Amino acid sequence: MGEAGVRPARPGLGGDYWRLWASAGLSSLADGVVKHALPLVAIVFTRSPALIAGVSLAFTLPWLVCALPVGALVDRLDRRRAMLVAHVGRAALLAGLVLALAFDLGSIWVLYVVAVCVGVAETVYDTAAQSIMPQVVGREYLARANGRLYGIELTANELVGPPLAGFLVAIGALVAFGAPVALWAVAIAGLLLLRGGFRIHREQRSTLRADIAEGLRFLWRQRILRAFAIMVGVFNFATGAVWAVLVLYAVGPDSAMKLSTPGFGFLMAAVAMGSGVGSLLAERAERVLGRARSLAVAFGCAAVLLGIPALTAHPLVVGTAFFVGGAGIVVANVVMVSLRQRITPDRLLGRLNSAHRLVAWGTKPLGALVGGFLAQLCGLSAVFVTMSVLVLALTVGTRVVTDEST
Repeated sequence: MGEAGVRPARPGLGGDYWRLWASAGLSSLADGVVKHALPLVAIVFTRSPALIAGVSLAFTLPWLVCALPVGALVDRLDRRRAMLVAHVGRAALLAGLVLALAFDLGSIWVLYVVAVCVGVAETVYDTAAQSIMPQVVGREYLARANGRLYGIELTANELVGPPLAGFLVAIGALVAFGAPVALWAVAIAGLLLLRGGFRIHREQRSTLRADIAEGLRFLWRQRILRAFAIMVGVFNFATGAVWAVLVLYAVGPDSAMKLSTPGFGFLMAAVAMGSGVGSLLAERAERVLGRARSLAVAFGCAAVLLGIPALTAHPLVVGTAFFVGGAGIVVANVVMVSLRQRITPDRLLGRLNSAHRLVAWGTKPLGALVGGFLAQLCGLSAVFVTMSVLVLALTVGTRVVTDEST
């Protein structure tokens, strides 16, 4: 028998997993369009590096502010219903933005407001989605399940999403922000097909504050999970800085790469193509190389991705580095997330995931902020070099990882 309130795991991945997989793919495609359309539309209103970076800051800020209470709520609520509410909220926000743009009420500040609100909904959805996985598949299948899930999510988010966003923005901002609304509507239908309930049984009542404290204590006392949170936090700080200003390096006749808007989408798609390959290799890499070596190689590949624009603006070379880095990023994610889900009891997964992401993802807006101002003061190359060195240093942290950890 499993933990109280947790449905017994089905053999293999099962039908519910594939329904969740399909819904996640549609949701990720909508996320990819929104994430890449926002800065592309923002450069219509301003060319200031700091203000453009502010869009990424606004989009990721909720992870710094809302992560802990959201995690506690996810452990109290039915996790599927939390995901449904997040989808409905994001669709409504984008529909409101479409109306604002239609009546010529758009501005960089309107984009900021929408980015913050969509970011809050994303915090709820992602925390619930990662916490629900052990309830859908058995723990022995987590590496495979997470690998397949990352494959569809990143293919949709980074391979299809960027070029689709570029083409949709070229057609018009109304179309670019209207398409995700339809995608989230279909993703909602997929979640409704999941069978059973996904609320974890609670032995005793407690305050939200006590629940949050319990999750933080668990993260702090688990050495390997604490190390993962710090490593991912540093990594996301670095990538947040680079992604926040990359559009200025790549798009427009005055940029270094001189790409068109659709061309930028295809450049970002190289990351997703590598991610798709990485999702298929992650389980095997962990088995053959071991966790520590897999993570060291993965972070080395990611460092190449972030640093290559400082060396060349040739689209083919940069795209190749982005492909390799994308594969490394997914291998690292699958290894760390699967181990985190194995170690953590189901009743604590929402709080553990949110506490992890407070540290790991809360650095994204800080990275975007630093990236914008560093580019303003020292130029774009300074951002690429600094952040690449920072990620390369993370290979030292893999020494805490052992293959015996379960």
